[in-house]
Amino acid sequence: MGERDTSRRRSSRATAVDTGVGVLDRAITILDAVEGGARTFTDLVRATGFSRPTTHRLIKAMEEHGLLSLRGGLGYRLGPRLLRLAAVAMAELPLRDLARPALERLAEVTGESAQLYVRSGDERVCVDAVESTSELRTIVHVGSSLPLTAGSAGKVFVAWASEPDRERLLRRVERFTPRTPTATQLRGQTDAIRHRGWSMSSGERERGVGSVSAAVLGQDDELVAVVSMSGPESRVGTLAARRFSRAVTAAAREIERALGISRPSRRPR
Repeated sequence: MGERDTSRRRSSRATAVDTGVGVLDRAITILDAVEGGARTFTDLVRATGFSRPTTHRLIKAMEEHGLLSLRGGLGYRLGPRLLRLAAVAMAELPLRDLARPALERLAEVTGESAQLYVRSGDERVCVDAVESTSELRTIVHVGSSLPLTAGSAGKVFVAWASEPDRERLLRRVERFTPRTPTATQLRGQTDAIRHRGWSMSSGERERGVGSVSAAVLGQDDELVAVVSMSGPESRVGTLAARRFSRAVTAAAREIERALGISRPSRRPR
């Protein structure tokens, strides 16, 4: 089923909720349509069933509030304010509190910075981080939104995405450095990432930065979050990935146990 059908289906669910606050209900309907894949003004009119003047007025107001953004050539996207709200909401959920001890241990064991990411639309958001005590270190601020198609954590999200979603993401691969994987390269890495449960990158999203990330899985092997450690490429390069993968994978299993998820023990490959 195509993106347009998905957006229409989601918007139908939204309009079924009538709170009596019409402007709010209509704004949520538009957000649902964009989340479901509606990208152009015409798509939004069709998906929501609103008149063109109403749709135009709501879109412009939502852009002003940062709830929607219009990106040239890509159409409408969920806006940056929603990402910030999502980061705050996630920070207040049990996931952050339960994962914190594992992040602190990961940073201590590796001597590098540790992060926890969740997916928000077509990006990943850092919901918690523990910085390395080294003078030369990587810093990812809580609330930062980063791409899914570059960097070890992003590649884990891509590997666990549904096949249609993965192909959609791969069509939008953006090159950040000469080492950013192409769509073909990234597609070829996904099976291996799922098989071993972790991924690595070296200078793919940002020059001079290396990272190793592992999947935090739910009871039915659905992806809950991604735990990551990162540092200067001189310390966290390709040759060190396997050594660090054990600590990162152990942190992912620790977070799963803290969440009450039980599964057979896995050894990182």
